[in-house]
Amino acid sequence: MEEKWKANMEKVAFMKQFPGLAFSWEQVAGKTIESVAPLPSKPGYATLVFTDGSFIVAPAVDTQPREVGEGLNAARPSLEPKHPEPYKEYDRLVKRDKDATRTARADKIIGAIRNNLEQIPELKDRIRQLVKEWK
Repeated sequence: MEEKWKANMEKVAFMKQFPGLAFSWEQVAGKTIESVAPLPSKPGYATLVFTDGSFIVAPAVDTQPREVGEGLNAARPSLEPKHPEPYKEYDRLVKRDKDATRTARADKIIGAIRNNLEQIPELKDRIRQLVKEWK
């Protein structure tokens, strides 16, 4: 058993020092992908091999809207000069979504107040007092 453990440790240590293995995206920035080799045992994962012989094992691409939006914002300095019109449209849609969210929240609050006026009669007085505090 100990021999098996030693053999595995030696193998892992060698793999971690394999020539060309990159451990961060920063290490492969600017490199050109030569090939993409999917991992048979882990759908979505792949080894990206670069033209200089370096490589990185990458997790599945997550194209969920939240991550795509964050990606568009993070890469904006690099992407916007190449895609100025789509970024203008994206900004317009982001503003529209924020405005719609704010309106929906306000409608929900007003609806909650209306729905609770009968059960909580003092609600009107508390709202009046709150409005006076804002002036």
